[in-house]
Amino acid sequence: MRRSITDAETAEVANFLTHMERQRKEREMEKKERDYKAHCLVLPYPSQGHINPMLQFSKVLQHKGLKITLVTTHHVHSTMHRSPSTSIAFETISEGYDDGGILQAETIEAYLDSFQKVGTNTLIELLGKLSCSGNPVDCIVYDAFMPWPLDVDRKFGIVGAVFFTQSCAVDNIYYHVQQGLLKLPLPPDSEILLPGLPPLQPSDMPSFIHVFGSYPAFFKMVVDDQFSNVDKADWILCNTFYELEEELVDWMAKFWLLRTIGPTIPSKYLDKRREEDTEYGFSLFNPNACMKWLNAKRKESVAYVSFGSLAELGAEQMEELSWGLKRSKCYFLWVVREKEAAKLPKGFVEETSEKAFVAMSLGVPMVAVPQWTDQSTNARFIMDVWKMGLTASADENGIERQEEIARCVREILEGDRGTEIRMNALKWKMLATTAVDEGGSSDKNIDEFIAKLVYN
Repeated sequence: MRRSITDAETAEVANFLTHMERQRKEREMEKKERDYKAHCLVLPYPSQGHINPMLQFSKVLQHKGLKITLVTTHHVHSTMHRSPSTSIAFETISEGYDDGGILQAETIEAYLDSFQKVGTNTLIELLGKLSCSGNPVDCIVYDAFMPWPLDVDRKFGIVGAVFFTQSCAVDNIYYHVQQGLLKLPLPPDSEILLPGLPPLQPSDMPSFIHVFGSYPAFFKMVVDDQFSNVDKADWILCNTFYELEEELVDWMAKFWLLRTIGPTIPSKYLDKRREEDTEYGFSLFNPNACMKWLNAKRKESVAYVSFGSLAELGAEQMEELSWGLKRSKCYFLWVVREKEAAKLPKGFVEETSEKAFVAMSLGVPMVAVPQWTDQSTNARFIMDVWKMGLTASADENGIERQEEIARCVREILEGDRGTEIRMNALKWKMLATTAVDEGGSSDKNIDEFIAKLVYN
């Protein structure tokens, strides 16, 4: 028999709705009284490649009238180099390993588990602190690698926007695996057909997919956790631009409130609408020595070599890359993290000192030498879809040899094919500039996000 609702229950519901309406009106009054449109708390995953794009997005939002608070972990905050020109407000939360971050943790699994538990509690404390100081948060823009801030959003009744730092192509692959639509492990010689993507080979997949069972903690993060509650987010923001992944964006937007808001790089390199925005203004490494060396090479073609803030090359690959760069006879700047420096061949730094700057711990064509995570997929698109670079071919042992690396670098900087690649790179730069400039696809999407945040 269907139970009738009692008068007491009706009154309780009415009181709750009255309370929520009162809170809504209070927030509206606060918005009218303060000198900014809304307050966004931006929470990236604590690594350089995730902090940079979310910091840059924060600058755009601030330029358009929002108050921004960028949140890092205690460990990242204690080690970062911050430019005086950066006016973004910083706050911190804890991941449970304040002295050493992920390197202090017993395992990657232990780190991610602690980050969720301790991060949730300290984020709640931070939101309370900001509210008591007269700066309540209206929206949390959080990294897709960490789905748990959305649960905090819901407790506070504020907007939740998930931010994907990787390309839509990579996100699409992970999503199909998470949904069980792409079965693992992949057959070795299979052709993979997914909506909005060209035919792909297993070697084109992100490494966690191609080499099934590698890095299970990261696999869980990028596949299972990343999409666990994405359908409940108010906004899905992607660090790409519509013209770069048009077909795929159209397909994904059919079932998600997805908006492209990139590329998120300093305004100096694209639309130049913010004169002061000449650098990210935040780094886990000290860039000063690199810039001094680069400024002295203004009239030269320089190859920039980097594998991200987490990838680690094997000793054999490190040696082949080193001598390949030397054989290219081109100037190059290579960012080598301190713990990777021991893998450099003996005498390499001294022998290349006239042509190279090896930076310990520290719209152009590319030579892709993919190592892990999304780099294989990015390499396929760089060479065959966007046609703005070359991918160095690996041998039967999975090593890109020095002769192949030298050939690719010389081809881009000096060869006939390099001319076409440089023209394509310039084309994509122009399209990226249009996207972020006033009235461009990304600019309009950001304006829509702000308008809904302010007036809803």
